[in-house]
Amino acid sequence: MNVLPPGWTTRRPTLDDVPLILELVHASDIAAVGEPDFSEDEVREELTGPNTDLARDCWLAFDADGAIAGWAYPRNPTGQARDFAEVYVWPERGLPAQRPLLDLLLARMTERAAELGHDVYTVRAGAIPTELAYIDTLTAAGFTFLKQHARMRMSLRDVSPVAPEPPAGVTIRPARQDDDGEMRRFHAVIEEAFLDSDHPSMAYADWRRQFRGGDCFVAETDGELAGVLQSTEPDDGGDEAWVRYLAVLRPYRKRGVGEALLRRAFAVFAGQGRPQVGLGVDMANPTEAARLYRKVGMAPLYRANVYQTTVTAAGS
Repeated sequence: MNVLPPGWTTRRPTLDDVPLILELVHASDIAAVGEPDFSEDEVREELTGPNTDLARDCWLAFDADGAIAGWAYPRNPTGQARDFAEVYVWPERGLPAQRPLLDLLLARMTERAAELGHDVYTVRAGAIPTELAYIDTLTAAGFTFLKQHARMRMSLRDVSPVAPEPPAGVTIRPARQDDDGEMRRFHAVIEEAFLDSDHPSMAYADWRRQFRGGDCFVAETDGELAGVLQSTEPDDGGDEAWVRYLAVLRPYRKRGVGEALLRRAFAVFAGQGRPQVGLGVDMANPTEAARLYRKVGMAPLYRANVYQTTVTAAGS
């Protein structure tokens, strides 16, 4: 394992560290993509998410002057045999902490694999293509390139608050979020629609725990749910609307259902005075979702590479 420079230290974070961590992440975001892309609520969510233990899974690194230099944590809310390793360091100054934090996290991944009951465990990590030092670090640690994600955005300035009519035979309406039966069907559409993608399955109870409100819509055909759109409220009190899931069942694809859901959501967001809408998309998605997002006016804000390696469960 690579070691920290003399005088540098690590410790476990606490929730009292959230503002300090956010300062680090914002510095990293600005250096990588030109603007902050993380909120205080998101930091807290990552530290307290399912299958994440502050006292065992996460680290902070500090330089010889006691200034924060890095943050490392895993993300596996589903408990399946795939984890995500996140390592943030302060631009330039925090680079000496990058490999030591990654090595700590990878060692912990072997233990997490055993604890979650998986003999072989996939570990992924992400890097902006310009983060060459981190890409070199990941490559040296055994990661290989897998695919790209894109962070997309669109201005809502010229979007009418009245949505265009959906295709014939399709009805778009708000989801009944207080109806447990409908929300179970809503979740089931997400799960079924993403079966042919790289999306990790999530149980209904876990999905509901991470559900943070927001506007949600369903598309119906002959009384049956054909597709759904889930948005979330901004974590940081900002104005950007966020589309978390857009899911259309296979029999209803290529019929304008996804576009109708997006345009209804965009109209609602515009009516609320939101200046823009964003989402993340897997560029390798076999449904070619990125093409739809471009069609409705969205454009990539930046792209992120995804890298992957595997580890063996501790004790195997």
